[in-house]
Amino acid sequence: MKTRIINISIPDQLLSEADQLAKMEYRTRSELFREALRSYLLTQSNLKSIYGYGARQAKKQKITSQNLNQKIFNYRTQK
Repeated sequence: MKTRIINISIPDQLLSEADQLAKMEYRTRSELFREALRSYLLTQSNLKSIYGYGARQAKKQKITSQNLNQKIFNYRTQK
């Protein structure tokens, strides 16, 4: 896999915490940041899937932002 060197700005405290974690996990700083980015991208992908599913279900049940609270109230009072 081809890699590129980039420059980013990070507050001193955050960098210090990242360096401590990298040291504890016997990783380089670069490995830690790559793993953090991979984790973030996976989380965003998962959230997109979840929100997409929710939007499809809301559309099927004709739930809008205007009637959402009423639907929740009705559901809770029927239990």
